[in-house]
Amino acid sequence: MTAPEGTRPTRSGPSSGRGADRRPARPPVDRPRRAAYEAVAAVHRDDAFANLVLPTILREEGLFGRDAAFATELTYGTLRHLGTLDAILTDAAGRDVARIDPPVRDALRLGAYQLLHTRVPAHAAVSSTVDLVRSVGPGATGFANAVLREVSGRDVDAWVAKLAPPMETDPVGHLALAYSHPQWIVRAFAEALGGDLGETTRLLIEDNERPPVHLCARPGLIDPVELADQVGGAPGAFSPYSVYLPGGAPGDVPAVADGRAHVQDEGSQLVAAALADAPLDGPDGRWLDLCAGPGGKAGLLGALAAQRGARVTAVEVAEHRARLVSQATRGLPVAVLATDGRSVGADPKLPEEHFDRVLVDAPCTGLGSLRRRPESRWRRQPSDLPPLTRLQRELLGAALRAVRPGGLVAYVTCSPHTVETHVTVTEAARRSGVPVDFVDARPLLPAGMPGLGDGPTVQLWPHRHGTDAMFLAVLRRG
Repeated sequence: MTAPEGTRPTRSGPSSGRGADRRPARPPVDRPRRAAYEAVAAVHRDDAFANLVLPTILREEGLFGRDAAFATELTYGTLRHLGTLDAILTDAAGRDVARIDPPVRDALRLGAYQLLHTRVPAHAAVSSTVDLVRSVGPGATGFANAVLREVSGRDVDAWVAKLAPPMETDPVGHLALAYSHPQWIVRAFAEALGGDLGETTRLLIEDNERPPVHLCARPGLIDPVELADQVGGAPGAFSPYSVYLPGGAPGDVPAVADGRAHVQDEGSQLVAAALADAPLDGPDGRWLDLCAGPGGKAGLLGALAAQRGARVTAVEVAEHRARLVSQATRGLPVAVLATDGRSVGADPKLPEEHFDRVLVDAPCTGLGSLRRRPESRWRRQPSDLPPLTRLQRELLGAALRAVRPGGLVAYVTCSPHTVETHVTVTEAARRSGVPVDFVDARPLLPAGMPGLGDGPTVQLWPHRHGTDAMFLAVLRRG
């Protein structure tokens, strides 16, 4: 007899031989939910990244199409809404969620997400989660059933109304629970948005939406309209190289497989192109990407450099990431150095006052890409900021040493946190010991882009521009 679609066949042990060792049947957990559970468990147990472990799990489970899409939705949705789900489960269980056995806790999170955020019927969400608990924590099935039935008694808005502090007296606490972000991140977003809580709310909502996949059609190698036709997508709203992929695995796109295109958020394309397109007097043949891994911006800069007779030096301190940069820039005029970008002046391959354009895509908290890496919002802490901002200042200082007088430096972070953006760039420029002028970055972006602020720096936003929250400052060395 064939097992029903979406389930694993159960095993009843050896059937031949008198007195054979009979093993208990495996609970019939359907494969998409099992895959989502394994991914969420790996994130919490092993500090894995969902975007790295989930594709492997889907392949191992043989999931494609709708089943793979459902597993992906459960995985990313659960991770995005984790803070709110945990608050609800704590109330429903009558105990802190941290006191629940980790395998059972992750199963309950998946069940609560289905109850509160999907169209899965309540009885199916409860029964399938109880089956999952039976396979990972057999003694907790009654507990899981009771907790999930309590969760199902309210919709998500009613739970938020019960558990969140009042917006009038504690707006940060209310928004944090209602939209599942740590309070310190809500506070940082609100500060970067000038204290506008309405706009902060729109950003938090957008952070919890599934983002589209953006492709970069490498200039000179493939036309974006041609790429859009090939994938059945649409050209991007702002970047002249961007294409929105409507679905499917990006690696299956022929242009991605053969290096004519790559996966890259439209905001990342815009800030790299802004540096390449900024007006520059004098020679323009030596470009530097000081923090190049894993190679997306180096790939775009390399393709642009190939059209303009320039060459790119791509620096990446981690050996494995340097290899990724080499793979991403194969066939382009890009030389990859596996070294520390701060070694400008000490490394003969990174001389001072040598480069015409320099990109500093600095390591940061990544708060601007939480919609793509939802687990990061729960891992990052305010204590991460001091060492990161020190590194950012040092790298920007190295870039200002590397660029020739009259040359340009673009400082980029995928974070809107003001300490990583305005504070870092202002302090690094002040400490550099070289004359520096800020270039107004707004005219370097496509005409008609809304919400670019007062300049001279630019902050992109998911809710305004449909991009990651990329920050851009362009500096000219005097």
